[in-house]
Amino acid sequence: MYNRRIMFTFLFILTLLTVFGLLLVAAMQPTMASLSTFELERRASSGDGKAKDHLRRAALLGDVMSAIRIKTALLLVLSVLLLVTTFGWLIGTIAALILALEYGAIARLKPIRFVSGKAYAYVEPFWLKVADQHPTYFKLIRSVSPVAAATTLGSRHELQHLVETSDGVLTADERKLIVNGLSFNDRLVSEVMTPKGAISTIKHSEFLGPLMLDELHKVGHSRLPVIKDDIDHVIGVLHLQSLLALDIKRSVTAEKAMEPRVFYIREDQTLHHALAAFLRTHHHLFIVVNEYRETVGLLTLEDVIEALLGRKIIDEFDGHEDLRSVALRHSATNNSPAGREDV
Repeated sequence: MYNRRIMFTFLFILTLLTVFGLLLVAAMQPTMASLSTFELERRASSGDGKAKDHLRRAALLGDVMSAIRIKTALLLVLSVLLLVTTFGWLIGTIAALILALEYGAIARLKPIRFVSGKAYAYVEPFWLKVADQHPTYFKLIRSVSPVAAATTLGSRHELQHLVETSDGVLTADERKLIVNGLSFNDRLVSEVMTPKGAISTIKHSEFLGPLMLDELHKVGHSRLPVIKDDIDHVIGVLHLQSLLALDIKRSVTAEKAMEPRVFYIREDQTLHHALAAFLRTHHHLFIVVNEYRETVGLLTLEDVIEALLGRKIIDEFDGHEDLRSVALRHSATNNSPAGREDV
């Protein structure tokens, strides 16, 4: 009688522990990465160690979850056998049936999930290590597909990638507009400005007679910087449209006909800053300078709008479709005196 009581007590405690273990394992839910695979790969490629760890973890989580399912099934079978052995066929079978039907719901209770989460955080590194070292064995027991990537966006780069690969959903023009809009804030003035080699200028002392006016209109630009000594000394802007009302019988100098206000912008400023400056100043042309205030280019409002829209704006004064291409063609004759030597 005494031995039977000891045996019952032992089986009862063992049953409770097994059932509790079943509930803990059934409640285990690995925490998924909040970032998508694309974003994790992008960050990992830039040297982010945490992103690399998340990628490795995401690749193995399917195997870990398969192992959790197997452990849950084994513990459920063991719990049923212990219940029947401990309480007899009638009571044990009823208890086992209730457990099989309700253990999932019990495992979702907050206290169980809290303890289970602590336990999983402790054993996860070991399970990941085993899954990494023995992929063949886990392939045999795999019952869960690789964990799906997060659906939330982790960066503008990811959204841009989704837009660029959205063939059949967005038209080419729509994709271009969205992609350019997403990258607009990060682009610099130096990327879209008309380079120094393609800038047409006029000296302040030039007389605007009939021949000069004809030449200016042939240049193909609506505005020309007016220089004093060289292009590093811009003193005004000449608007060709305003010259249409000029009395050709009375030649005036460019300095007399120009607009004296000149606006400068640094080449390392963003296009977002440039657009805000255009709106603030109500001006359509900026002289682009470097850190030494040397002229390196010219920026117009059209340049900024084209960068935002992703398409070229051609008006009646545009003589060339791409001034940067013009500058590249002319670069062969720039700074090329006889006997030159590049170092």
